Amino acid sequence: MDAALRPELLPVRPAAAIDAEPHHAGWLIEGLWTRHGVGLIGGAPKCCKTWLALDLAVSVASGTPALGRFSVRESGPVLFYGAEDQAVHLRLRIEAIAATRGVGLLGLELGLILCPSLRLDLERDRARLAATLAHHRPRLLILDPLVRLHRIDENSANEMAALLAELRILQRRFELALVLVHHLRKQSGPVDGQALRGSGDLHAWGDSNLFLRRRQQQLVLTAEHRTAPAPPPYVLELVGETTPHLRVLDPESDLPEPTAELADRILAALARADRPLTRHALRQTLGIRNATLGEILARLRGERRIAREDEGFVLDR
Repeated sequence: MDAALRPELLPVRPAAAIDAEPHHAGWLIEGLWTRHGVGLIGGAPKCCKTWLALDLAVSVASGTPALGRFSVRESGPVLFYGAEDQAVHLRLRIEAIAATRGVGLLGLELGLILCPSLRLDLERDRARLAATLAHHRPRLLILDPLVRLHRIDENSANEMAALLAELRILQRRFELALVLVHHLRKQSGPVDGQALRGSGDLHAWGDSNLFLRRRQQQLVLTAEHRTAPAPPPYVLELVGETTPHLRVLDPESDLPEPTAELADRILAALARADRPLTRHALRQTLGIRNATLGEILARLRGERRIAREDEGFVLDR
């Protein structure tokens, strides 16, 4: 074959030549978001998704712990695009969060992308976004919310996979972490990514995903990661009048847990598992108190929705 027509080889390196990190593949925010990870913040409307996204933004930009608890491993510039909020309202929220960390806005490397429309399904807008990333070189990019950033069918696996692939290309090209804010389905269902609105590709795409659910006056934050164990759920609340911000409550809080929601979580965990799950495994995976877990398991067995085998619990087929 003529050398001019020979296809270019793809780059290949031996596994042993890849630099290994001393710990897990690396955190941007310890326990919450992986370094260079893509993923979603998912939640129902009015579940403080934007508050959480802004908290992560302030944390990475300032190097202060997210939610006052989760240390930032790599601080740096952040870009935030809020399609539903006016810039002045975002500024007020950022200022309030920063004040609780003892940080001022001057010198905070947190930039707001100000454009009336950003369409990720249009090559022109993706090119504009790429040029902006090349100029500012952020450590973290947050786009809020996904539903306002395209006009494709969210339930189409092919269309969503193509859009998410383009975002993955941007993430790898500029070596940044990327957060999409997205909605959960309105009806009651599993707490994890199975409740995300649209194609299942959204859940599969994430290296790190955060989910917010309301529990009475509080919020429950759960996290999942592709390359690290999931931490136990955390209970949050939005506090403060002059400086509103999200705060982590005592993880041992005895707040009542809605059994219908927990039953859905147990069923979803069993559906995902490729083997029976022990009571201990369910408790570790879902962060449910032992007494509460026992009551719900007994009820689900009585309803013949799950069965007990020697190795653990399974869905009752």
